[in-house]
Amino acid sequence: MISVDKKLTLSQVYEILFNNQPLEVQSDVLEIVEESHLFLKKFAENKVIYGVNTGFGPMAQYRVKDEDTHQLQYNLIRSHAAGTGDLLSPIQVKAAMLTRLSNISKGKSGIHNSVIALLQEMINRDITPVIFAHGGVGASGDLVQLAHLALVLIGEGEVLYKGVRRSTSEVFEEERLKPIEVVIREGLSLINGTSVMTGIGLVNYFLSRKLLSWSIWLSCAMNEIVKAHDDHYSTTLNAVKLHPGQQEIARLMREQLVDSQLIKKREEDLYSGNNQEDIFKDKVQEYYSLRCVPQILGPVMETLDQVGVILEDELNSVSDNPIISVEDGNVYHGGNFHGDYIALEMDKLKLAVTRLTMLSERQLNYLMNAKINEILPPFVNMGKLGFNFGMQGAQFTATSTTAENQTLSTSMYIHSIPNNNDNQDIVSMGTNAAVLAHKVVVNAFEVFAVQAISLAQAIDILSYQNFVSSKTKEVYDDIRNIIPAFSDDKPLYTAIQQVKEYLMK
Repeated sequence: MISVDKKLTLSQVYEILFNNQPLEVQSDVLEIVEESHLFLKKFAENKVIYGVNTGFGPMAQYRVKDEDTHQLQYNLIRSHAAGTGDLLSPIQVKAAMLTRLSNISKGKSGIHNSVIALLQEMINRDITPVIFAHGGVGASGDLVQLAHLALVLIGEGEVLYKGVRRSTSEVFEEERLKPIEVVIREGLSLINGTSVMTGIGLVNYFLSRKLLSWSIWLSCAMNEIVKAHDDHYSTTLNAVKLHPGQQEIARLMREQLVDSQLIKKREEDLYSGNNQEDIFKDKVQEYYSLRCVPQILGPVMETLDQVGVILEDELNSVSDNPIISVEDGNVYHGGNFHGDYIALEMDKLKLAVTRLTMLSERQLNYLMNAKINEILPPFVNMGKLGFNFGMQGAQFTATSTTAENQTLSTSMYIHSIPNNNDNQDIVSMGTNAAVLAHKVVVNAFEVFAVQAISLAQAIDILSYQNFVSSKTKEVYDDIRNIIPAFSDDKPLYTAIQQVKEYLMK
């Protein structure tokens, strides 16, 4: 059981999202939320407060009569549930719900405790609202997407439950859940904020950390295939480049390759004095995609580290407007719903992940091209050359997908389009940035799957099964359990998908 208290950590979020750990909101949190709610209820009397007794956005200049304030919140939710496009995945929506729960549990939104209770139950029971990918500009937060979440909380709309898309009312009746009732500003407090972009961003972050680990594994296995020298990932060489990411990547490479029987020591190979030929048979230095792995993956690691810091901060922030301060006895109006922090980090994340796919594609090309590697048949073909094709078709897929990632990595952060009658005159596009970054992340796993299968073929061709490092061998065995070595041509799409799922788990 994960306790929602003062702060949620990234490790706790991972357990809830990927290992289905249940969560529990602590009683002191509920007390803080209730205190904020009661304060706002009293404070709002005879005052003009945005979203409580005014219209929204550019319509805030219009006072709403007291008898209409509750219906105002329902109107807001229903009118903004206007998303289109693909559905966000259940894990993305669960992450968004968890982020919203964290945000409003700070006692700065004035909402009723029933909202906290229902969100907790839906998260724990895996009841995920139907939320669409298209709709948010990331300025007043994820207004449209969060409206679909709020629609479910008031008992309307649709949910995904046990893999089936169903009406909320049916599922709530089965699960004996009661919709919330709007008391003061539950509508606005639910849709004002960065929870969807942050939720998707969290999923992107965790998957990207897996991608980085796989990129290190793939790069190490590549170095084994070519019997590379060990000095390019040595402590001494990397210590003189003062970047912690590079040094950590080199350390992880040393850790994976420590028991490899294929990696060569330069002092035993080229410093022995026995190399008298004029043209050396083996390469004195490896290609950059093999030799510069610490320098390429180091900045990726540091970028992901920073993305994690920003996401954890946003997860534990209050992205509502206005902000209720019991301590000050006041209500503050501002723009904490603006998604610039997440937008910029998602653009950075997808650039880093695209770099991983580019590295993978170059390493894959090295495996495919016999003229470059000089040790393998073209396309790691274990059949008859000219008659069989090996991984030739799969390379097209990896190259195409890498190209798509390069295009998708164009920044969303700099593409603000004013809207909302120019009330939102500069927007973050953070939700779009997070959605596109997710596509880039998933694409990367597909490229990696092609490279992983190709590496397994290369290991078999060279009969290196018993010479690679133990960590390389462990993954090699897993891949071979999915797709045994093959010489006859066969459709590869099923195996690529299965290896992709293996890499993502």
